[in-house]
Amino acid sequence: MAPHEVSAPVARRTPTVREHHGDRFEDQWEWLRDKNSREVIAHLEAENAYTQARTAHLQPLVETIFEEIRGHVVETDVDVPVRKGDWWYYSRTAEGAQYAVHCRAPYLQGAARPVPAPGAPVDGEVVLLDENHEAGAHEFFELGGLEISPDGRFLALLVDVSGDERYDLQVRDLVTGAVLDQSVQDAHYGLAWSFDARTVFYIRHDDAWRPHQIWRHTVGSDPAGDVLVREEADPEFGIGFEVSRDDRWLIVESESRTSSEVLLGDLTRPDADLVMVEPRAAEVEYSVEVDGDRIFIAHNLRRPDFDLAQAPLATPGRAHWTPVLQLVDDERLEGVDAFAGFVAVSLRSGGLPTVRVLPKHGDGLGDAVHVPTDSPLAVVRLGANAEYDESTLRLAMGSYLLPPSVLQFDPASGDLQVLKQQEVPGYTPQDYLEERLWARGDDGTQVPISLVRRRDVVADGSNPGLVSGYGSYEIPSDPRFSASRLSLLDRGVVFAVAHVRGGGELGRRWWDEGKMLAKRNTFTDFVACSRALIDAGWVSPDRLAAEGGSAGGLLMGAVVNLAPELYRAVHAAVPFVDALTTILDPSLPLTVGEWQEWGDPLHDASVYAYMKTYSPYENVAATAYPAILATTSLNDTRVFFVEPAKWVQQLRATVTSDPVDRPVLLKCEMVAGHGGVSGRYDAWRDTAFELAFLLDQLGATALR
Repeated sequence: MAPHEVSAPVARRTPTVREHHGDRFEDQWEWLRDKNSREVIAHLEAENAYTQARTAHLQPLVETIFEEIRGHVVETDVDVPVRKGDWWYYSRTAEGAQYAVHCRAPYLQGAARPVPAPGAPVDGEVVLLDENHEAGAHEFFELGGLEISPDGRFLALLVDVSGDERYDLQVRDLVTGAVLDQSVQDAHYGLAWSFDARTVFYIRHDDAWRPHQIWRHTVGSDPAGDVLVREEADPEFGIGFEVSRDDRWLIVESESRTSSEVLLGDLTRPDADLVMVEPRAAEVEYSVEVDGDRIFIAHNLRRPDFDLAQAPLATPGRAHWTPVLQLVDDERLEGVDAFAGFVAVSLRSGGLPTVRVLPKHGDGLGDAVHVPTDSPLAVVRLGANAEYDESTLRLAMGSYLLPPSVLQFDPASGDLQVLKQQEVPGYTPQDYLEERLWARGDDGTQVPISLVRRRDVVADGSNPGLVSGYGSYEIPSDPRFSASRLSLLDRGVVFAVAHVRGGGELGRRWWDEGKMLAKRNTFTDFVACSRALIDAGWVSPDRLAAEGGSAGGLLMGAVVNLAPELYRAVHAAVPFVDALTTILDPSLPLTVGEWQEWGDPLHDASVYAYMKTYSPYENVAATAYPAILATTSLNDTRVFFVEPAKWVQQLRATVTSDPVDRPVLLKCEMVAGHGGVSGRYDAWRDTAFELAFLLDQLGATALR
């Protein structure tokens, strides 16, 4: 059957009325929310069958792109080992295997770091966990946590086999291989060991999937006897923890979008009470790093982009915070890590993440040592650094054109050594260019754009293009290398990232100006970036596509309502397109905590009215739209599948586009979560399908 002869699934209309603040909205497809309904499952399966039929002609291209992605990846590979205690830890991948294998090898005092060869074991290598074996016949497998006990004897892990990010906890003896405990189920992210390796700390979530409790479990005991260590009662706050680098302290953090408080637990005395650092206060955020008998505090008391202070561990409260480092106004302090001889400060400068190292001089700190980079769009972050007494610092570096690199930085000498750069077969960096452009937003704000292209692509107004964006939660869309992106670039596609407000690229102000009652700036910034690319001749106005996922999927839905004429095709991944319905319902996962991002439309009529002006599902217009591919997962806990399912129905019922030329498609993974399928080969194939859809719409299926 030809694609134009295939009929799109039409869900029955059963009105559900939503009334708030004098406004009445009649929702025809809210009944699709019930994932346990046979009718809903049948509808999703029909959508998948329709998408498969409408894209059947793309299968040769999908296979070609899949092989291109695979060809750019060294399938049998091994990480750079990281020392922790008496062992070097690293992971391996093998050709044909979906998942990683986690290993360790003995650390010998004075011996050089081992350089494992792909496919060849290191002397004394021990396999800690083979994810491929653990996955077995499961369609989905995700490791939510893996923690080795301080003595190196035991392994605690969190496993999810459905995609709903609800994990089962296991404890294993690494000497005997025995499973010692698998009694704790339905846990959240987060694992920590007591110093004596007898106790494991874990987190539970409430019915709204908010992490709200920390529990202490004695290995081998009945979980009915587990001890509640801390409960977060405020529905706008979530709770989490990390462990200090010396394994001595449990650092517990309760935080909302705009406030936080930290407590410390002594892991040598796991039953001791937690000690408060500083009680929470409105609009005050801080985080803590333990450094021997003192703590470092990153805080926003003086300026919204944070400063660094220190205080005695014995008297950690705010009254004892003394300044250590104050950054300039265009820099955002993101975190601090303490080591025996220096302190590493993670920050954003010029819109990009970087690291500065402050040498220790007694109780004070010396002048900052900057990490050098060669690329104007290089991203520098702290790598894996498990040992407190290391004299060098492990860093991670990359850009759109620089494959991920592991580096070793010596703060004393300034020497920067590349330990490993990800090999990309068939890739010649000199064939491509990356650069920073700027667009003028509707209110005059200058919005950065990252542009990537082949060197032989010129701004003649004829090129196909793909612009990507996110713009929420102060999460930046930082430069990163992607092997799959080469399949776009090598077909002449100009790839751009619109660093719109709502993200964190340019500090706290950038987030503040793209959230709550300023959220529309996120959408108009994206449109402004798209128009700037067209006006500069980088892309053709009839060959431009857009992509975004999760909150970036909301961006896609809002943008096609705002300026549908600008885009030929859109990929919206796990899209948050029914935002108002979700944020009005406190019983849904994450909703109450999200009120500090979007506003509270349940109790504030002005927020309700504002959100209704942009919520994608409620603003679809009877005009021509781009071709749309919405992808989702049945078990997604963050953005329910019902949102894109309803949106697709609303689009098909409303827009005037030719459904043959510009189809509206829904693809739902039936065993997966927010991140899609779990195995790397399956993920590459899904990516190949999404790229094939866009390339076909852009008329750019052939290599240059």
